[in-house]
Amino acid sequence: KMRIVTVCGMGFGTSLMLLMDVQAIAKKHGYEVDGEAVDLGSAKGKACDFMVASSEIASELSDESVEVVSINNLLDKEEIEQKVMPVIEKIAKGVK
Repeated sequence: KMRIVTVCGMGFGTSLMLLMDVQAIAKKHGYEVDGEAVDLGSAKGKACDFMVASSEIASELSDESVEVVSINNLLDKEEIEQKVMPVIEKIAKGVK
């Protein structure tokens, strides 16, 4: 099962909402995603398949070893879906 980490400044609220959105989007496409919502400090070096964060936070995660999906408008589920699904599909196919 793939594992994602959603990141926001505080580690609750925004990142939790983002995690639920990503899981719902993945499920709609037939994927199951495990995840964790964390703050920026805890995110660094976390073991996961990819990270999702707001654009301000994503720039702070540029040195992570996994792909970081940057979301401009966290309330825009369409943007989240457009950016996250290609990554989920790539990981599901085992393409690095």
